[in-house]
Amino acid sequence: MNIRAGGIALSAAVGALAGAALAGTASGRRRGAAMGAAIMAGTEVVARARQRPGEIPDWWSRVVMSGALAAIGGGLVKAGPVPVGVAAGATAGALGLRPQKVLLGPVVGAAVGMLFPKGAKPAAVAATAVVGFRVLSALVFRDPQVSLLAERARAEELPFVVPLEARTNRVGTGFVRELADVLGGTYRADTEDEGIVASLDELAGPQFDPSDVDPLVREFYEHTSRFTLTIVPEWRLWVRPGYLLYRNLVARPLGQANVPMNQRETMRGVRSRIDTITLKDQEQVGVRGWIRSFADTDEPIYVGIYTTYRHEGRGYVSVGFPVPHGSFTATLLPLPRPGGGLVLTSRSDLAHPGHYLSSIDPRTRDLTTLAVHGFTEQLDVHTEDGRLHAEHAFSLYGLPFLTLRYTITSSRTEPNAGP
Repeated sequence: MNIRAGGIALSAAVGALAGAALAGTASGRRRGAAMGAAIMAGTEVVARARQRPGEIPDWWSRVVMSGALAAIGGGLVKAGPVPVGVAAGATAGALGLRPQKVLLGPVVGAAVGMLFPKGAKPAAVAATAVVGFRVLSALVFRDPQVSLLAERARAEELPFVVPLEARTNRVGTGFVRELADVLGGTYRADTEDEGIVASLDELAGPQFDPSDVDPLVREFYEHTSRFTLTIVPEWRLWVRPGYLLYRNLVARPLGQANVPMNQRETMRGVRSRIDTITLKDQEQVGVRGWIRSFADTDEPIYVGIYTTYRHEGRGYVSVGFPVPHGSFTATLLPLPRPGGGLVLTSRSDLAHPGHYLSSIDPRTRDLTTLAVHGFTEQLDVHTEDGRLHAEHAFSLYGLPFLTLRYTITSSRTEPNAGP
């Protein structure tokens, strides 16, 4: 069975279950299942016929599918219209990820529930709540959250993506060592006097002159392993419950993006090191992995692969965070900061800065890449009273949710300093 036929069969099955859930009597359920299967199969056929290469199916077809799935879920519960509507709307809002949608979902669901009389079929209430929410949110939030940027593209077509994935279900602090075995290069752990970039001069462009950067800031980027870090995380209250769930269910088992919840956790200390790979027949370092972990247990915080590239006279920093069978890449534009600091930001009208989630085909190495428009970050490294400091700020759909404040100490000038 090919992919298209499989999609039609799956849609028909979903439609049959939804139609049966919306019907009443046993005979009605049979008719409902047949009608639902026909409608959903037809929807899939039309949507796929209209779909162009590199695009996802039309919005309306995705709304129809979400309504059908909601009907199936609603058919499994026995409750009044308002509780069912609130639950369905809240689920749809949570899946939208955008904080405003999370709040809007249960409100729309409650309003829909109030429109139904007592005794209304939960499947009908749930489907109406989800479809109503999807339509209203499309009218209110017109900017795309995620878009399909490329499908089965070659890596050289997407220079802003770091195409290095984890080949197991865990990333962890040993990722660069495992990657060296795959690439056939020479691995060096905790490399002395190594930086996350070879030279800031690679980042020169119309908006950034590396010669204006403070020598201490330059030293940090070009010789990162000379420095130790202390970190103070500042989480916004609204994001803490969701992050706590994500951290325990995803980040810790994955060994990636495991940011401390509070300053008490950071008292365990942060170990920062650069692992490198030198590829065959090359003298210069080919892969730089900046690994940050808790000093007491070596539990990973971040495992990032740092690269630079040039496009149309500008230099960019691309940081790849490997995940199983894919990579999440942050491509950042360098900008000057008054006083000799350096800002790396994804906030730009240029085409390349941004965040990209890629799936990597293990056989062909082709990339299927999503652009994640709603996620932005900015790293500001600067000196203050002769010491290095940094603020790393993150926002989701325009709402700030995390700032990491770093104090960066040179172990070369202060050998007894520690994290």
